[in-house]
Formats: sequence, structure tokens, C-alpha cells
Amino acid sequence: KEATQEALLTLLTKVDYPIVLDADALNILSKNRDHLKNIPPNSILTPHPKEFQRLFGVTDNDFERNDLQRSKARELGLVIVLKGANTCIATPDGNCYFNSTGNPGMGTAGTGDVLTGMITGLLAQGYESEQAAILGVYLHGLAGDLAAKELEQEALLAGDVIKYIGKAFK
Repeated sequence: KEATQEALLTLLTKVDYPIVLDADALNILSKNRDHLKNIPPNSILTPHPKEFQRLFGVTDNDFERNDLQRSKARELGLVIVLKGANTCIATPDGNCYFNSTGNPGMGTAGTGDVLTGMITGLLAQGYESEQAAILGVYLHGLAGDLAAKELEQEALLAGDVIKYIGKAFK
């Protein structure tokens, strides 16, 4: 665990292009908040609400959390994808985009990892951070919706979402 922390914090000082940070990286940063300033500009954070709270603090309601999300995206120069029922993407210019795709069946283990992979893949293909985040979130939700239409939400698994990514792109 210490080696992972050291590797991440060192990486942040060496990388000069946008990266995607999720899961353990967010947990490490929540314990080392002074390193938030070392995240390369236009990088993408993909926290769920509890990770967001650990990173940036407690809020009283969704409106306050959204204000904090926008403020932190501006302050840090990052794209913050706050995962949830209507995933919100906050950009460094202060804009917020709420996703219209996805369903409750996607709240299973691994679907967040699928989203992170999709956003990372789009970023690696040359999409700008904001576009990679918006497109990744939308296509991820659409793949989940297409999978649920055929398989039902109650039985949806992360692997099912993956199988429908191609159809979502079409």
C-alpha cells in the first residue's frame, strides 16, 4: 500500500499530460490532499459520492455538493466526473453536464471500472478531457441501457455493459 501511494504521488510530479484517476488513486489523494495541486491540468477524476466526500469534504445536500464539485473543478483545473444516478461532469471552466443515460442495474461491482476504462480509452485516442469524460459517461450509460433492454436491470453485470459498448457507439 505504501509503495502504491509513493508511486502515485511521484507520478503526479512527473506527468505533464492529462490522466484519469479513480478508486485507490482517489483514496490516496484524500489522505494526501496537498498533492491535489500536483495533478496535471485537465486530468479527470471519477469519484462516487463517498470518494468525493473524502476528497473534498461533507456537504449538506446535492446542491451544495454540486457547487463544491464545480468550485473544485475550477480551482484545480480538472474535470470531475461525480458518478451516480445522473452522473455530473464538472469542467475547469465551471460548466456542469448531467448525463441522461444509464439505469439502476448499473450499480453493480465493476461498472465504474468499465466507465474509467472507457474514459481513459477516449483520452488515449486524442479526445480532449472534457469530451472524453462527456462521451465516455454517455456511451457507458447507453451501453447499460441497451444491455438492460435485453437482459433486464436486475441481472445486469459489468461484463454485460462491456458487451454493448459497440452497439452504443453505433
